[in-house]
Amino acid sequence: MAGSPPDVDVFAPGHIGELTQILPAELIDAVLDETRSLQRRLRSLPSRVGVYFLLALGLFEHLGARLVWAKLTGGLACRVPAPSEKALRDLRRRIGTAPLRRLFEIIAGPLGQPTTPGVRYRRWRTVAFDGCNSLAVPDHERNRAWLGSVSYRFGAQSYPSLQLMTLCETGTRGLLAACFGPRDQGESAVARRLSDRLTADMLVLADRAFDDGSLLADIAGRGAQFLVRSKANRRLPVLALLPDGTYLSRVADLSVRVIEAEITAAAADGSRIHGTYRLVTTLTDHHADPAARLIRLYHERWEIETAYLALRHTLLRGRVLRSKDPAGLAQEMWALLVVYQALRSAMTTAVETVKGCDPDRAAFTVALEAARDTVVCAITISSTPHGSRMVDLVGKIGSAILGNLLPRRRSRISARIVKRGISRYHTWNHDGRPLKSVPLTAIDVSVHPPSLPSPPAIDLYDQQRLGRRQSIVKIMESAPTRTWKARDIAERLGTTDPKTIKVISTQLGTWARLGLLQRITRGAYKMFLLGDLSSSNTP
Repeated sequence: MAGSPPDVDVFAPGHIGELTQILPAELIDAVLDETRSLQRRLRSLPSRVGVYFLLALGLFEHLGARLVWAKLTGGLACRVPAPSEKALRDLRRRIGTAPLRRLFEIIAGPLGQPTTPGVRYRRWRTVAFDGCNSLAVPDHERNRAWLGSVSYRFGAQSYPSLQLMTLCETGTRGLLAACFGPRDQGESAVARRLSDRLTADMLVLADRAFDDGSLLADIAGRGAQFLVRSKANRRLPVLALLPDGTYLSRVADLSVRVIEAEITAAAADGSRIHGTYRLVTTLTDHHADPAARLIRLYHERWEIETAYLALRHTLLRGRVLRSKDPAGLAQEMWALLVVYQALRSAMTTAVETVKGCDPDRAAFTVALEAARDTVVCAITISSTPHGSRMVDLVGKIGSAILGNLLPRRRSRISARIVKRGISRYHTWNHDGRPLKSVPLTAIDVSVHPPSLPSPPAIDLYDQQRLGRRQSIVKIMESAPTRTWKARDIAERLGTTDPKTIKVISTQLGTWARLGLLQRITRGAYKMFLLGDLSSSNTP
């Protein structure tokens, strides 16, 4: 492309309004240089401008490329290039994906200070894993080759969709890490790719899709704690009962505490909603972490759902992404995540200027519209009376947020609505909850201790084999705290016959399923004595 005329400022469109304070030009240039995406010669559309243009595409997702360029240049006082649609498309291809991904990796991380309300539980920063499978993409053959064919939801044909997985700070809804791709892996397997961002000062909240033993072991291996809902059909051994009705158990060689509770919510319209929760946590001290407090803390996991609501329905307006090939989708997604994180950063900074104000009261819609206004007006950096540049902690976006704070969080309930934003048809997954939001008048939490197993009746066939069973029980009772394997018992019986060892192993497994033995690990068992199930005052 030919050189630009001297009276044209080709770098002037390189801004994203007041969010430029969070994503300054120096940072963009450093990222471009690190990813080797900087232009080799000065063009009418420099690489820095290209990155800001991609971010503006995410900020104005509902507009075409030429209209977004008009937003970037409409408030500028100098002359700027007037590129064609093809020139902007070529600019996107020249920038590539790497600068946007690296930019997100730099700005991703905890946003709240230790004193920010709602950010911490005791000494741990609360974070959450969750996936979003409803980010629709254009139904193009290149997208289908990457993501698979279109899916069918609720009996209707849908668009191909991405699976987005994030690690979110629940107090501010800021993102610590993210990845996305085809929906061909389980959520727990994808979440393990983000576990390296966990630190020892974090408490992970997650739903039943993340109770996989390998993921929990990975979280604990990073030094982090977890509070995860477990599936109801999962068998967890009862190692010791605690005074508050919870009990100690083991998952993936981890010592954990299990909380089983019945939750009843009474709504203002007279309806009552019941639910059973089983939570598994590494917080085993029932004195420091009462069961009722942890059950209420688990509700904070829903903050990541609110983050996806802001990303999918407020920022994207429920629309299908614009790119028709995998490279473009990756570039677009990283740009969206950068814009989202920058908005959350501005929201948290503004709220922290008001003592005791919870970040929940900052409205994402208000912040988004204010940010769009600053792009149109080309408001970037505030100036002091002497003309020097400074960073305004509040600015236009912060002033709009503080002037339109949401009311304090209210207890309410409603059905989980599943609806595409651009669809005329309402579709919902009705689970007995009211379709419209209804205030809650009371929430009752009742912790249920586990029922202890009772020996089953022995049929005639078992009575014929009682001689060997009594011998095995006698051997195990000689060391009740020891973990036994079939080979160990066979040696005590004076045999090394492989068939006999296999029979003993099968018997041990059967007795463990009947509740007569504790299964510690695969092929290893321990006596299940009532004395071990007595209440304990020490976790």
